[in-house]
Amino acid sequence: MASVALKQVRKSFGSTEVVRGVDVAIEDGEFCVLVGPSGCGKSTLLRMIAGLENITGGEIEIGGRVVNRVHPKERDIAMVFQNYALYPHMTVGANMGFSLELRGESKTLIAERVDKAAEILGLTPYLDRYPRQLSGGQRQRVAMGRAIVRDPQVFLFDEPLSNLDAKLRVAMRTEIKELHQRLKTTTVYVTHDQIEAMTMADKIVVMHDGLVEQIGAPLELYDRPANRFVAGFIGSPAMNFLPGRVNGAGISLSGVDFSLAGKASLEAGREVVVGVRPEHLEIASDGFEAEVVVIEPTGSETQLFARVGGQEIVAVFRERHAFAPGQRIRLRPQADCVHLFDSSSGQRI
Repeated sequence: MASVALKQVRKSFGSTEVVRGVDVAIEDGEFCVLVGPSGCGKSTLLRMIAGLENITGGEIEIGGRVVNRVHPKERDIAMVFQNYALYPHMTVGANMGFSLELRGESKTLIAERVDKAAEILGLTPYLDRYPRQLSGGQRQRVAMGRAIVRDPQVFLFDEPLSNLDAKLRVAMRTEIKELHQRLKTTTVYVTHDQIEAMTMADKIVVMHDGLVEQIGAPLELYDRPANRFVAGFIGSPAMNFLPGRVNGAGISLSGVDFSLAGKASLEAGREVVVGVRPEHLEIASDGFEAEVVVIEPTGSETQLFARVGGQEIVAVFRERHAFAPGQRIRLRPQADCVHLFDSSSGQRI
């Protein structure tokens, strides 16, 4: 196992800079998730850690050693790809042990490592099958098994669950997290799915346009987003944003004044963006008016899509309500759960 450090890492393709000075420190044994929208540079960053992409600037350290010019096979990492990358003409066992065979390891050691990984992943009954005879989830386990047998310092996962159906993705999330808890190997995991990031990570790195927007534990990012981008990206359904104005110790939102905890120091009259998560809106007679647009009952909760002054918002209720499209209701944000952002920079106030 080893720590991973990225220091002012940059990557350019021609004149286009896709990773723009990234600093991330990943502790030994930590599960770190790189998350962000498509094109933000997270997969490129992972490939640079693996050595599959040359680094344009900065330093990458694995276990305290700078690996900028170290060949991928000498970095002591193992990568699990989105498309499994299994050899179709080899059995499961042969796929899992192939990297050790290339290293010239003994057949006894290979068999021992493969059997151990297969037992961990529940693949023992499938060792003599070929990839075409397996389901998507089983193929992904084989790809993980191939990484495990190498006993690397660092695991790298590049959107490994994106080809699986929704139910299987949830199951595989749990399996990967449990695997990490057992092996304690430093893991860097790339995804665009913020639910995966929230449920699996010890540390989340939120990226946008080649830059790191915020680094922190899942609930830290959820409760205290550094800016409007992070606030809108982390959380499902996404945070609502409404224009507001500071009014003494409170805020004016859609013509209604609300008192806010701990916001008394803000200058009166200041224009702000008010962020409220859907679960932090409640029905109240003294709230702002909203028109019901669509109701989506999910069983355990009800998602309500409403319109406020021409802008759509989402509210989530655990209680059962008899809403109807076109109905006018009043919503109030929970005072201690409101986020304020600067209307110009988007930074948290």
